[in-house]
Amino acid sequence: MKVALRLALGLGLLASAADAAEIKMIASNAVKETYIELVPQFEKATGHKVTLSWGGTADVIRCVNAGEVADIALATSEAIDALLKGGKLVAGSRVDHVKSLTAVAVRQGLPKPDISSGAALSRALVASKSVVVSGGPSGTYMLELFQKMGIADSLKAKLTQTPPGAGVGDAMVKGAGDIGFTQVSEFLHVKGVELVGPLPKDVELVTTFSSGLLPNAPQPEAAKALVRFLTAPATAAVVKKNGLEPS
Repeated sequence: MKVALRLALGLGLLASAADAAEIKMIASNAVKETYIELVPQFEKATGHKVTLSWGGTADVIRCVNAGEVADIALATSEAIDALLKGGKLVAGSRVDHVKSLTAVAVRQGLPKPDISSGAALSRALVASKSVVVSGGPSGTYMLELFQKMGIADSLKAKLTQTPPGAGVGDAMVKGAGDIGFTQVSEFLHVKGVELVGPLPKDVELVTTFSSGLLPNAPQPEAAKALVRFLTAPATAAVVKKNGLEPS
């Protein structure tokens, strides 16, 4: 028996044809490659159908605040907590899915900089020709880090911040920057960039991505089943393969 089917049976997720539901999930790009692999397994094992809508954390927040009809929202834990506090998600529905490290990458073929410490990273940034950060939470963190390092002014003329939801790796491939920063998982599958590694330990950023149930969820029980599937221990290998860690 295949792993997905065993998992579905173990979690009590199997649905009859009459009970099969259409689930809509609005999710951060950080989990895209992982869930593109896992969700079809859930669909095959349960008979449910899942529609995935991708974007940055800002996009997820906007969709939820606009009252978009969906079952699950997945973004940074801070964003999910804010939506819960504002009554935009069902109280008590937060579930942590994965942890993610912010990483450093360079355009393919360029020398990899020394990122053994925050000080080494600072020197590499000052020496770089162009820098790209994301329009999401990791980008906000990096801009604050540049200020703390005292290099913000020297980077200003060569710094690009992508729009929310846009890929840093894609921007680098198109020539926007020689060195870039975003989630590890968002660099792994971009051709034309090389991952250098996570931020140094003394300046690292670990982000938890969590989900919450929308009050207007058309399929709340099926949505809960999907969340149980995605966060089950049996999915850990797929999660790690795509640059994330189970929560």
